[in-house]
Amino acid sequence: MELQTAADTLAQLGNPTRLEVVRCLVKAGPSGMTVGSIQKQLDIPASTLTHHLKHLKEVGLLVQKREKTNLWCSIDYQRLNEISAFLIEECCIFSTKEFENEKTELDAA
Repeated sequence: MELQTAADTLAQLGNPTRLEVVRCLVKAGPSGMTVGSIQKQLDIPASTLTHHLKHLKEVGLLVQKREKTNLWCSIDYQRLNEISAFLIEECCIFSTKEFENEKTELDAA
């Protein structure tokens, strides 16, 4: 994942309401939830929710599909895994092979 893409995605997750939407949808599982169900669970106005869903969709974390009169939302788990992997692989020294090699060398000394 490119640095700018990761930064944009993490910026959107930095908003408490958007993070709550993501948490809600992850708990709902792959089938997701309707916009109305999300709104009811989070107790926020429809216009506010629409605003936050738009931002999550723009960074690829949210997938939407229309079924008759309902708009279903779900998490793009591949994208969520990509951002998680980016954080672990690029930002956590303890997960890198270089750190393990350095630690082994220090332990041997």
